[in-house]
Amino acid sequence: MAPLKFCANISWLFCELPSFTQRLHAAAAAGFRAVEAAWPYDTEVSELQEAKEQAGVEVVLLNTPPGDTKNGDLGLGAVPGRQQEFRDGLDLAVKYAKALNCSRIHLMAGRVPAGADRTVVEKDMEATFIENLRYAADVLVKEGIVGLVEPINTRITDPRYFLNTPHQAAEILQKVGHSNLKLQMDLFHWQIMDGNLTQNIKTYFPLIGHVQIAQVPQRNEPDSPGELNFSYIFSLLEGLGYQGFIGCEYKPINTTEEGLGWLRRYWNLH
Repeated sequence: MAPLKFCANISWLFCELPSFTQRLHAAAAAGFRAVEAAWPYDTEVSELQEAKEQAGVEVVLLNTPPGDTKNGDLGLGAVPGRQQEFRDGLDLAVKYAKALNCSRIHLMAGRVPAGADRTVVEKDMEATFIENLRYAADVLVKEGIVGLVEPINTRITDPRYFLNTPHQAAEILQKVGHSNLKLQMDLFHWQIMDGNLTQNIKTYFPLIGHVQIAQVPQRNEPDSPGELNFSYIFSLLEGLGYQGFIGCEYKPINTTEEGLGWLRRYWNLH
C-alpha cells in the first residue's frame, strides 16, 4: 500500500510567521512537499510563485474567495442573488490556481442569510448552488482543475453554513452531474455532524477528491486528546487506495513545529 501524502494548510499551520511566502518556506523546511491555503489573495501571485519555486513545494488546494467577511460572508456558491460575485471570485481563484499549477479549488457554499429560516430558504439555496457548480465545472474542466465541495459542521464551527453533511453534499454532486466535481472530506466536520466514519468513508470514497484532518472537538493535532483514532483512519485510507492529499488543517497547541511529532512518526514508518 502506498503511503499517504500530507500537505500543510498554511492558513492554519506556521502562523508564527506573518506571510504566506514565509510559511511556504517553513513548510518545506519541516519536510512537507505540498501545501494548501484558504485565501491567498492578499499576496501577489508572483510572490507566491517565486516562493513556491524556491521552496520546492506543490500547491494542491485553494478556496474560492469568501465574499464580504465583514458582513458575514463565508463563500457565495449557494447564496441567491450573488451569482456574479461567485463567478468573479471563481475567476480570481482560477487565476491563482493556474499561476501556481494548483489542480483543486474548493467552491465554498456560504451561509444561510442572517435572520432567515434554513427550512424556508434551503430549496432556493440548493438550486443556486447547483447552478453555480455547473457553471464552475464548465470553467474548471477546461483548465484541468477539479472543483471540490466541503460540508462544514453547524454544531460547533458555523451554525449557518449551508452545506453541512456528507449526505447533503453527495446528493448535490449527483444532481450537478459533473465528473470533475468532487467531495472534500474534512474528518473534523464529518465526525461532528454524523460520526459513522468507517461506513461514510467507504460509501463516499469514489467521490472523495481531497481530505483534511484535525482532532475532535478542539481541532488540534491528530495525536492530541480527542475522539478520533487517526492511526486507524490512516490505515483505512491506505487500504482503500487513497491517492490524493491529506490537508493538515488544525490549530497547533503550541508551535507548529512542536506539534508535528505525529507526522514524523508516520513518515518514519513509511
